[in-house]
Amino acid sequence: MVLRPHSNRTRSPVPATGPGSLGSGGAGGPQGEGFLREVDEALREQEVLNALKRHGRTVAIVVVLFLIGLAGYLWWEHSRTEAAGKRGEQLTLALDQIEAGRLATGGDQLKDLTGAGEGIGAAARLLDASVKVEQGKLAEARSQFAAVAADAKAPGPYRDLATLREIALGFDSLPVDQVVARLKPLAAPGAPYFGSAGELLGAAYLKQNRADLAGPLFAAIARDKTVPDTLRARARQMAGLLGVDAIDDVNEAANSGAGAASAR
Repeated sequence: MVLRPHSNRTRSPVPATGPGSLGSGGAGGPQGEGFLREVDEALREQEVLNALKRHGRTVAIVVVLFLIGLAGYLWWEHSRTEAAGKRGEQLTLALDQIEAGRLATGGDQLKDLTGAGEGIGAAARLLDASVKVEQGKLAEARSQFAAVAADAKAPGPYRDLATLREIALGFDSLPVDQVVARLKPLAAPGAPYFGSAGELLGAAYLKQNRADLAGPLFAAIARDKTVPDTLRARARQMAGLLGVDAIDDVNEAANSGAGAASAR
């Protein structure tokens, strides 16, 4: 830190000659100028020392508090990352058990994760609900899907998937107007679940006797190449039954139809 000398500081006149002169050159000589610089630097150093004496304790406390806060944040971030890694590993192990057909074991491993925050907890609840579907516990599964769908803290794609699964399980018991209202945002072309949501929405339109809406929707699904081939084939058949041509490429339609038949 360098402090400028105060402009209102007065200096005593230095005699130019005589016994008290600052050298043969007077105040304007080299020795006189050197002396004045030394005096000025000494004054500035004294001002720095005085400032440190007045504010040094406060500055030291602020620095210490900052370092303590930084250390605490780094420790928290490390702990959070480490905990998330452990939860992700546990979720993978549970998924391995489920894929191997050990549903009870996988479900038990998921119990500790369903209350976790962020995406891990939502993923665990969705997976646990899917296990309940496989176990025939449809009412419990539907309730759990509904809880994830209504959870504002869950990631959007998880909420959308939960909505789709909930409606699929309760399609026959839910009011058709409610089904249509909830599926419309998911059944927009380009949406991640366009194919599955669109197929359910088309079925809901048919329950409303709105073939004029169902036919074009099935045709749009059939033409969307991001949709699985088996679903496209079903949508193409439904569109055809409703009098809407969904075939752009005859050869492609024949091949996908053959693939769907072999899949069955």
